[in-house]
Amino acid sequence: MSDQDSSTSASQTEGEFEGETEGEGERDEKQSDGLAPSLSNFSSSLRAVIRIKQKYQALKKRRQELTLGLGGAGTYTGAPARTSPKIFTFDGLTPSTFPAMSSSIPQRKKKRRKKRVLFPNGGGRRAPPKQEHSRAKYCLYLLFAIVFLQVYNAIENLDDHVLRYDLEGLEKTLRREVFGQQGAVEGLLSHLKDYLSTYVHNKPLVVSLHGPSGVGKSHLGRLLAGHFRSVVGETLVLQYYVLHHCPQEADALQCAHDLSTLISEMVERAEEEEKIPLFIFDEAEHMHNEILDALWQLVASKQSNEYLNAIYLFLSNLGHEHITKHMLHNSSSISMAMTASGRHSNLVKELTPILHNTLEKLHPLWTEADILPLGLLEKGHVMDCFLDEMTREGFYPDHANIERLAGEIEYYPAVGGHEYSQTGCKQVVAKVNLL
Repeated sequence: MSDQDSSTSASQTEGEFEGETEGEGERDEKQSDGLAPSLSNFSSSLRAVIRIKQKYQALKKRRQELTLGLGGAGTYTGAPARTSPKIFTFDGLTPSTFPAMSSSIPQRKKKRRKKRVLFPNGGGRRAPPKQEHSRAKYCLYLLFAIVFLQVYNAIENLDDHVLRYDLEGLEKTLRREVFGQQGAVEGLLSHLKDYLSTYVHNKPLVVSLHGPSGVGKSHLGRLLAGHFRSVVGETLVLQYYVLHHCPQEADALQCAHDLSTLISEMVERAEEEEKIPLFIFDEAEHMHNEILDALWQLVASKQSNEYLNAIYLFLSNLGHEHITKHMLHNSSSISMAMTASGRHSNLVKELTPILHNTLEKLHPLWTEADILPLGLLEKGHVMDCFLDEMTREGFYPDHANIERLAGEIEYYPAVGGHEYSQTGCKQVVAKVNLL
């Protein structure tokens, strides 16, 4: 009977709970209806918040009353007495605890709002701006192409200008026919290559070759004159021998005037033909001051372009005492394994300041010139001169005969294994003619 009574009381309790719930729901609806007119001026979001809060407070109140009613009237037999009422919270509640309530409350799915790109003008959604390629980029590419073609064309023109003078052929000729002066030949060719690589210059090329008698200065000048006559023409090459063209000092002023007129005509003709003339002055140590003054005005003064595109070559034995003294005193320190260019570079480095100081005291023309000293010739070089001259004259090149002829030449005392000739190859032609 007790079980039946407990079940009956439980059913009654449930009925009362449902009745109370319905009653309270009607009261809540009436209250919310009553409040609705008063809250009509608020926004919809504010009204929704107030409604949710009211429902939450009503539900909390009903749970508290239900808990107190069950604890006071409907206690089960053998159940422990409650000492204090339990306060309702949402901490321990799960959807499975109140299935009817969880099913009655609809759950809204949260929608992910897409981010909108807003722009200042208009506020609407616009497509992102497309990256447009600037047309100036193509102009820049075209400019690069034009500059490249111009540089390439300029390089090709430089090569064509150098090839016109056939400096490779000149180098082969000088190395084959000039003995004992390979370092000086390399220095002279270096000056010519640098100058002839372009047609526009800010000053003429002035080179002065100095050395003792018989070392090959005049021979080198004849080889250069012959080569340039073959490439630029006979009219653009001048070989000026002072003792031949102006032997009398009284005629020096007239000779200077005539020389200036001749050089002016040649440079004007060379300008018309777009070529560079060559002026060779042999035995420059015998040149009069009037002639040196005239040449200095042509070389040093800033005249028109045709006077700047010219090559002046001076051949003299000025300063030969310094060259001879230097080679005799320093031959013991020169290594036998050193090349000819290495020996000449040392010779130029040590003698150029001395020669400049000596020549500048004679005339200011030498301040505008590049100095190239020619060294003394050894016995082996003299034998090469005899061999070349005998071959030209048609003699059989007997080595014993050549050594005998070379022994008749006067030499300085041997120093450091070097035996230098006092007259170089100057007596070679005369001795071969006696054969």
